[in-house]
Amino acid sequence: MNSSNFKTHPLLKNGHIGTLATHFGRKVADLPYERQRINTPDDDFLDLDWIRKDSQKLIILSHGLEGSSRATYIQGMMRFLVDNGFDGLAWNCRGCSGEPNKQPFFYHSGASYDLETVVEHVLKTTDYKEIYLIGFSLGGNITLKYLGEKSQAISKRIKKGIAFSVPTDLGASAIELDRGFSQVYMFNFLWTLKRKIRSKRQLISKDVLEIDKLHRIQTFHAFDDLVTAPLHGFENGLDYYAKSSSKQFIPAIKIPTLLVNAKNDPFLGEKCYPLEEASKNPFFTLEIPQAGGHVGFFTPFVKGELWSERRALEFIQREF
Repeated sequence: MNSSNFKTHPLLKNGHIGTLATHFGRKVADLPYERQRINTPDDDFLDLDWIRKDSQKLIILSHGLEGSSRATYIQGMMRFLVDNGFDGLAWNCRGCSGEPNKQPFFYHSGASYDLETVVEHVLKTTDYKEIYLIGFSLGGNITLKYLGEKSQAISKRIKKGIAFSVPTDLGASAIELDRGFSQVYMFNFLWTLKRKIRSKRQLISKDVLEIDKLHRIQTFHAFDDLVTAPLHGFENGLDYYAKSSSKQFIPAIKIPTLLVNAKNDPFLGEKCYPLEEASKNPFFTLEIPQAGGHVGFFTPFVKGELWSERRALEFIQREF
């Protein structure tokens, strides 16, 4: 584990305040994205939002649960790195781009196959010499899982991976989000997820999911048992957590990769900090700042950027 130089205001050292201060207090002007739609192998689509400046370096950004390419943390990172000489691509998980996807299922924390579709599209249709993968929360889990799955077979054009605020153990995160004030985040996520499921009523077989029973679901464990698992081919919620948690894929990562999980992140349980895995993989750097919240890392002393954006650039520029 590496030490971190993240510092914040004393009032922001509480994990919830650090999370909410960035979420509600930071404003980023909408970027002039160029949208591209690509097809998936299973007859669905993914919407990719680009910023092109004719750079030879590209960042691919993966958003968190119920986020999108318009999430403030995505646009903030995109703007910062584009200003520092990169092209940017922010892809939207299925059903997150403003238009429902075509299949009865949508996305989940282990959907690295969709990131692979995006990466393969970039590799086949562009000539970027350097590609960097950056993920947040759910998107960070997908990113780490993808890097571990590809391992030594990964394209030499993909240089590094970076992830922030990642529930590397999905079961531990589900438990943490069912405690105290963290339930506020969970209920908000469940409300929007249930709404998406109801919008697919005509596509989902009653043998797979009884949509009329959605109102009974009050926790992520219940949602993943009754919705995520049957829709996406898992036996149950525990099977989904076991197969989709990125922690188990970290030992196989073979390119320089950074994970930053704040110690006070209200979304993460103790098992979400992969200390043992980090100690055994020389390609993997784990930082655990004392504060930062969840996808927060707000530094009131620095205007116009987050610490996480500067940290991502530092890691990209570092020689290994």
